[in-house]
Amino acid sequence: MLMRSEPFTEVHRLAQQLFGAPTAGTWTHPSAMPADAYRNGDEFVIVFDLPGVDQDAIDISVERNVLTVRAERRPADLGERAQVTLSERPLGVFSRQMFLGESLDTERIQATYHNGVLALRIPVTEKAKPRKVAVGTAATHTDQKVLNS
Repeated sequence: MLMRSEPFTEVHRLAQQLFGAPTAGTWTHPSAMPADAYRNGDEFVIVFDLPGVDQDAIDISVERNVLTVRAERRPADLGERAQVTLSERPLGVFSRQMFLGESLDTERIQATYHNGVLALRIPVTEKAKPRKVAVGTAATHTDQKVLNS
């Protein structure tokens, strides 16, 4: 049997059920869908931790550069005889929205899910990539006359 040692855990759990979980997590009360994002060369990567979520319960959409990731963590089928003594893992539907910059090619997003981690890879558009600009020679004297006329 598990014993609780934190006196306000139950109050906090009830408040979360009543008012909803916070969208951004803290160390003591993490988000149900924590994420990391970074640029790696010519792609932007967003990684979500979704342990216990089935791959078919994940929905990803993009509309007007707004990325929406929706996932559902369903309760385990414990059988009729099971008596739950502790239930702290969040269940239900979780959703995150992120605004993507214009420099990302949202038509070519790739998503993979492995060991409870969802990884989205979004290519950077060609116009946003660094490029060389050729330097030409200065205008000749006759070209200057045409420009000044």
